[in-house]
Amino acid sequence: MQDIFVKDIAQYLGQEVRLKGWVRNIRSSGKLLFIIFRDGSAEIQAVAFKPEMGEQAFEEAKRLTLESSVILTGVPQKHQKKTGEYELSVSSVQVLQIAENYPISKKEHGPDFLLSHRHLWLRSTKQWALLRIRHTVYYAICEYLNDHGFFRFDSPILTPNACEGTTTLFELEYFDEGKAYLSQSGQLYLETGIMSLGRVYDFGPVFRAERSKTRKHLTEFWMMDAEAAYVEHTENMDIQENLIRHVIRTVLAKCDKELDILERDKSALQAADAPFKRMTHYEAVEHLRSKGSEIGHNDDLGAADETLITEGSQVPIFIEKWPKQIKAFYMKRDPDDDNLVLGSDLIAPEGFGEIIGGSQREDDYDQLLSRMQAENMDLEAYQWFLDLRKYGSVPHSGFGIGLERLITWMSGVHHIRETIPFPRMIYRIYP
Repeated sequence: MQDIFVKDIAQYLGQEVRLKGWVRNIRSSGKLLFIIFRDGSAEIQAVAFKPEMGEQAFEEAKRLTLESSVILTGVPQKHQKKTGEYELSVSSVQVLQIAENYPISKKEHGPDFLLSHRHLWLRSTKQWALLRIRHTVYYAICEYLNDHGFFRFDSPILTPNACEGTTTLFELEYFDEGKAYLSQSGQLYLETGIMSLGRVYDFGPVFRAERSKTRKHLTEFWMMDAEAAYVEHTENMDIQENLIRHVIRTVLAKCDKELDILERDKSALQAADAPFKRMTHYEAVEHLRSKGSEIGHNDDLGAADETLITEGSQVPIFIEKWPKQIKAFYMKRDPDDDNLVLGSDLIAPEGFGEIIGGSQREDDYDQLLSRMQAENMDLEAYQWFLDLRKYGSVPHSGFGIGLERLITWMSGVHHIRETIPFPRMIYRIYP
């Protein structure tokens, strides 16, 4: 007899096997007991028949409750009614622990209740599907970068200064060294890596102390930042597009069942795997104004604008060449218009909003220094960053992907809080 996972059940038809997991649901019908069993890899219906198990073993099995932990022994066979599915004919049930009255029932629960029981909610079918999609998206991003000359380069989470100002940073005391901050981006440190490895990326948690209550914001989330030497603005967008299209294909190939559970429109994802559109910020503003938006030519795009800009588009849209006053100091100016920067945001269709921000970086020491001085930045604290422009500076570009925002689009869920195991928001840090 062999211990197996439910996902491999089809390979063991007619053989006695053992499954280890939990009870999703249970119901009895006379001499039959139907157990919906899960082990993390998949679910299966297990059928216990009293005459075959014996009365004592059958009655012991009837004690099972939702989320009880069990080891089932039995023989896999094709499902009697559902083509392509299987069930387990149970010969014995080993009860490890009878779960207490499970607080998450089939009735409708509000978001506050579910978030307070997040440690248990993660077991539900939809959350299981989301966690598996999260794994697949993470894997696909790393796979693409690893296969295209990028090296993992881990940036610090504790930093002595900010990437883009201190107004949205979590501050803490760092021994006798004064103030330190939780990182809001690994980008500046990544730029050091390209001078060693050429192309680098990091992938980890970042923190934004924004008092935002929208469905697209978290205070702790995962970001993939990438930087590449000798890559300029247009090629930077090409890399981003190819990466996202690789993620789409991977999710469609590996998460078919999970997408079905979440009732995701897979045809929308399939349609998005096509050449992305590109428009300048000026063109975007003009387009939005024609649709009734009051956005100005020096304004950032709000959530409503992001939804409006992709209306009718099946593919994501790059918004490029932004006004310099609304973008970061390190972005390179457009050689054709000094009022613009060579930056881009990638806006996902279907109202899912921005998923990537990127730009070509300023590689000229004097230009970068003058901008930092204009913004009254602490030059001593950033001297190491300026040094990169003194010793072998080259054209280079980079971008950052918000993992949870990308998962939200891939999965089609409404709120970003479901795409991370334990969401941190301005009004929630438990559990």
